[in-house]
Amino acid sequence: MNTIELVGNKVVYGMQLPIQSQSRLFVSDWELTATVDDLGDIAKAADRSGWHYLGVCDHTAIPERLVSAMGAEWYDTIATLGWLAGITSNTMLLTHVLILAQRHPLRAAKELATLDHLSKGRIIVGVGAGHVTEEFDQLTGPTGFADRGPATDEAIRALAMCLEEESATFEGERWQFSNMSIAPRPVQSPRPAIWVGGSTPPALRRTARYGDGWLPQGTRRGDLPGQIAKLKELREELRNGDPLDIGTIAEPCHVDLGGGRDGLPEYTMVASPERIAASLLELVAMGVNHLQIPLRARSAQEFAEQTEAFGNLVGPLLNP
Repeated sequence: MNTIELVGNKVVYGMQLPIQSQSRLFVSDWELTATVDDLGDIAKAADRSGWHYLGVCDHTAIPERLVSAMGAEWYDTIATLGWLAGITSNTMLLTHVLILAQRHPLRAAKELATLDHLSKGRIIVGVGAGHVTEEFDQLTGPTGFADRGPATDEAIRALAMCLEEESATFEGERWQFSNMSIAPRPVQSPRPAIWVGGSTPPALRRTARYGDGWLPQGTRRGDLPGQIAKLKELREELRNGDPLDIGTIAEPCHVDLGGGRDGLPEYTMVASPERIAASLLELVAMGVNHLQIPLRARSAQEFAEQTEAFGNLVGPLLNP
């Protein structure tokens, strides 16, 4: 039986923090001039209003061919989570998602164990395979991108061992080490939860075999029941049906506080707390227990206000 602490039957919600990743596909205009203080205000608003996690993305360098789509502004995951650990007290801190195959497992384990220690047990390890060819070329060599799936599988196994065992020995195709100790140790025992990102068939299989939770990427609402059913089938086959936290990214929303919708993207659900909660509970009925909420706002101040409004007004409706 899996002994990692899971979210379980309670419905929780988190966010990928704005400002720290500025992909042109989703960045708001106000984020382009936002400050570190703005980022801190949003994190603190989430921390005091019941958000389960704050997520920070992971890209080392963006090739010029992708800057027009992805932007170049991507804060370092580990450094940013360390800073967040110092200005928050309650919310979990999620790597969303760490491109694990680009790191030696011992290095990743050192960083994550230290973060868990400094945050007093608040790290969730989100991992994924990555998608930028040039990053792999620079960080892992010319075969790294093609090999990223099997390398990610192996890296998860090695990382879990390093976080669980005080003296770890691992023999894989890509990484081998013997009797290596990492301290400080994680506060969470036997280790922080590992959530696997991705919605492709290999990602689903990786989640079922190695994950404590699932972070789908780009799964549409209509496709979610089928993917959850497939994931549960694989989990039964590969892990005897061990418990698994299941997440999804909800549609963008804005809690209607009387400010109207002018200036918000037209695809944003601008609605009462009750209507937003009802929409999210439809996802819960499909089998989801952790929800990533893409809030939309017109300024950093409004985003912080929306963060508190969601936590105070919508959050309590998700666990009636």
